[in-house]
Amino acid sequence: MDIQDQFNEIYQDHALKVYRLCLGYAGGDEEQAKEWQQETFVKVWKHRKSFNGSSSVSTWIFRIAVNVCLSDLRKSKKKEHRVDDLAAAEEYVHEDGENTSQIEKMYQCINQLSENNKFLILMELEEIPQATIAETMGVKHGAIRTRLSRVRKALLKCIKNEK
Repeated sequence: MDIQDQFNEIYQDHALKVYRLCLGYAGGDEEQAKEWQQETFVKVWKHRKSFNGSSSVSTWIFRIAVNVCLSDLRKSKKKEHRVDDLAAAEEYVHEDGENTSQIEKMYQCINQLSENNKFLILMELEEIPQATIAETMGVKHGAIRTRLSRVRKALLKCIKNEK
């Protein structure tokens, strides 16, 4: 299998999860999520030789995706404070048929989280194993379980409008 075939396989295995992770950071803005997904895989291709195998490929890719999203959000935040802007989410319809306003509320609540907590919950929503999340963040697995529990409680409280 040549390098192009390997990359195609990696892309096929991870593209959808990276897109959904980016969608969470983009507050439901599908176009922004697609841009970040594309930028992530451009970086994966460009830096493929720097992957040293000390973590799994998926951990490496998720870390790149998070860095792409956060980097762009920081730039945008300085320019126009776009982090809490959900205007683009008005047209977003979840593929499972969930109520759009509930999805918007969820994104609003997720956007209020700290960067680390946002990363945690978005990875959890993608059903990324907690061990992989811990490895990506460089913390112990037990700490991830505790943090996720606190983040879930905070999100539930926010979604129920209890702030």
